[in-house]
Amino acid sequence: MTRRLLAFLLFSTLLCTAGCTSTATSDSESNGTLYTTGPYNPWEVFPELFHDAQMQQVFPDGKTFVDYQPIAPFEDIRAAYQKTKNEPEFDFQDFVTNWFAPPRQFSSEVEIADTTALATHLNNMWSRLTRQADAVPEFPSSLIPLPHPYVVPGGRFREIYYWDSYFTMQGLRVSGEADLIKSMLDNFSYFIDTLGYIPNGNRTYLATRSQPPFFSSMVMLYAEMTSTQAVLDYLPQLAKEYAFWMEGEANLSEDQSEGTRVVRLPDGEILNRYHGNGVGPRPESYREDVELAHGLSEAEQAQLFRDLRAACESGWDFSARWFADVNDFASIRTTRILPVDLNALLYHLETTLALLYAEAGQAEESTDMTDRAVRRREAMRKYFWSEEQGFFTDWVIDGSTRSPYLTAAGMFPLYFRVATDMQAEAAVATLHQSIRKPGGVVTTSLPQGQQWDNPNGWAPLQWVSVVGMEHYGFSKEAKQLAHDWLRINNRVFRDTRKMMEKYNVTDLTLTAGGGEYPTQDGFGWTNGVALGFIDRYGMPPVESID
Repeated sequence: MTRRLLAFLLFSTLLCTAGCTSTATSDSESNGTLYTTGPYNPWEVFPELFHDAQMQQVFPDGKTFVDYQPIAPFEDIRAAYQKTKNEPEFDFQDFVTNWFAPPRQFSSEVEIADTTALATHLNNMWSRLTRQADAVPEFPSSLIPLPHPYVVPGGRFREIYYWDSYFTMQGLRVSGEADLIKSMLDNFSYFIDTLGYIPNGNRTYLATRSQPPFFSSMVMLYAEMTSTQAVLDYLPQLAKEYAFWMEGEANLSEDQSEGTRVVRLPDGEILNRYHGNGVGPRPESYREDVELAHGLSEAEQAQLFRDLRAACESGWDFSARWFADVNDFASIRTTRILPVDLNALLYHLETTLALLYAEAGQAEESTDMTDRAVRRREAMRKYFWSEEQGFFTDWVIDGSTRSPYLTAAGMFPLYFRVATDMQAEAAVATLHQSIRKPGGVVTTSLPQGQQWDNPNGWAPLQWVSVVGMEHYGFSKEAKQLAHDWLRINNRVFRDTRKMMEKYNVTDLTLTAGGGEYPTQDGFGWTNGVALGFIDRYGMPPVESID
């Protein structure tokens, strides 16, 4: 695939996902030939078929249908559906099988001897989870082709995911996969150059939002493996990503305090929120969103869909962290919250830009970014730090108050060195009193049944918590937490020969649950964090694993 062709495909995707409402057409479609120019939006090309397939649950998982590929001209498929859908013998599953092909399957199953050590298995998994550069597909699909190799999480997640990749890279670094890390950086750079941002993942339906902005962290991880000079080529892309997250900042005022992802606080500080673009239900969770919105007014539905997309952009989809009423999913208010973790990430992006601008001899730009980072750090300490709870929490825009919920996101200011020494000491104490569990750090203190809540623990939050504690001298506590996480990883691995997406860290006899789909195995970021912990601390003593 040429660079020019991929740029065209990605720009076409951006135009549609940003607000296309009409059925997509093309010259090749109109003359009846097979449309093969790249990724497409099934909900626009087949609006009625898409709606019916998702609402009737042709597949238990709504993601399945939007990953399927048409194997005939679009017009032929639409005509066939109109002709046969009302026939008594019509079988939706058969129709989809006849007119669509499933996405290419890659098995993550490997033969594992009973004596295989966890670290050996994790190193062997990279070849199973790596995808080569995508060719122009014979048939269109929702997959956005990428020009370089990349690692997928595994299970139902057959594409690259933005924030997953940073934690996957922790393991790739241990495995000496510098070239693969660079390939993934180049893919993300390409997204920024063509779309102006890094999408949630390389599917058209994931391009309506980004994810936690870890690109600067990935760049600096690679710099640690090479040199600061070696990553200067990524400076333009880092600046563009910053512009994406800060879009609308110049227009903020006392009278206009909110942009898309930027919010002006009463004292003039600028902080950020998750938002997401696009309108309507999420295509991959269409039925769930439609049912959740039932009974709401048109305006309320539009706001609900924005908040659902914003939660997906946060990576925490879903968590009672985002709910006004922890018992009511429909009370989700993601866009009304300034998340502590997002702002810590943007602080790191600002400090990285300051560093690389200085390295490139751009003193004025470096000074500007340094000033921005200092202002954000002070605003974070002011708005996110709760003296009462001894922890960093989110800020709720409506009511101008801190969220009462304790979540592992409160460790991000330690990971990115935003916290003062006194704040870090208090935060570590609160962590151990409130969300530290036998298997690691639980995601939130809220046992509400969402997958990003109690009792589940996730690899990225263990990494952030452990390294955050290390940054402030709590090495003993950090090692103990890492070893507790490795124990639960190893126990499940020995029982199932698999690494999981998430774990029940509260009751080690139970499996993790919650969410819109079954727990997945594979699993990219779990593997990466486990290898990172093993590299730092070694495996826990054998006698402690049971």
